[in-house]
Amino acid sequence: MAHPARLRPDLALLRAGLPATPRTRFAPAPTGALHLGHIANAIYVWGLARAAGARVLLRIEDHDRQRCQPAYEHALLEDLEWLGLPADEFPVSVYREGPCAGRQSDRDAQYRAAAAKLAGDGLLFACDCSRRDLEATMRSDAASDDRELHYAGRCRERGLPLEEGVGWRMRMAPGEETFEDALCGRQRQTPAQQCGDLLIRDRLGNWSYQFAVAVDDFLQDITLVIRGLDLLASTGRQLRIARLLGRAAPPVFLHHGLLMQSPTQKLSKADGATGVRELRAAGWTAPRVLGEAAHRLGLQAAPSPLAADAVEQLFR
Repeated sequence: MAHPARLRPDLALLRAGLPATPRTRFAPAPTGALHLGHIANAIYVWGLARAAGARVLLRIEDHDRQRCQPAYEHALLEDLEWLGLPADEFPVSVYREGPCAGRQSDRDAQYRAAAAKLAGDGLLFACDCSRRDLEATMRSDAASDDRELHYAGRCRERGLPLEEGVGWRMRMAPGEETFEDALCGRQRQTPAQQCGDLLIRDRLGNWSYQFAVAVDDFLQDITLVIRGLDLLASTGRQLRIARLLGRAAPPVFLHHGLLMQSPTQKLSKADGATGVRELRAAGWTAPRVLGEAAHRLGLQAAPSPLAADAVEQLFR
């Protein structure tokens, strides 16, 4: 996995690449409880947003209806409130009131409209490949340290009906996507070699992460995407999806370092020792949790308590 060139971006350069009123997002998936890895991302999101004059949109990425649970959503909303990190758009209170345009499970109509645009342009086809079919052709991508399932095109010309009960794939033409990352520098990616034709909707009717995020960032006018290094390799394909849907100007991207459980394994939801709920139960205060995450990121020399309204000072 690549490493960011530095811990903090040049704030003046970052601002120069953004519109007058930038918008970013914090986008947890309710498939488990928040842990220090999520808090590390929140520090970057809220800290840089406040330092750069951007607004923070809270997005609940519950596109995977089989894994996401309302109990996890309720818990993560409560943890964010406890940490003192309020969103400027779609705040916690909005989610508690019911359906919300910031919750992906409430945005099926937007995804269907985007898919219809791609289908109308001849870019979608139906696919009945199983995971076993994909694993049979799995290979390591030369442009990435991570192995991902590469679609070899089995169903591309079969002419299967584009209907319910089959996967929907987007034709990924050859070609390079380039972008400047605010921490990692110039990036060149070839989505057709990395992933092949991209699954946008699975056989169960779940919209894929790659597609839903690209559509949401476009339609919600997200102009600054701040996320972990584990998602850097996804950026090229998301840029292409958005451009094919009509997005003229891409957002600014910043991929920051991750909190690691081991040299090769990032912190996960299964790591209860760093779960916000467990730390709260052990008597940790919100500033202590924020300070610990900032220290592990290298943004603080020591795990000193960090108030939520002081995170922007880490980037000034």
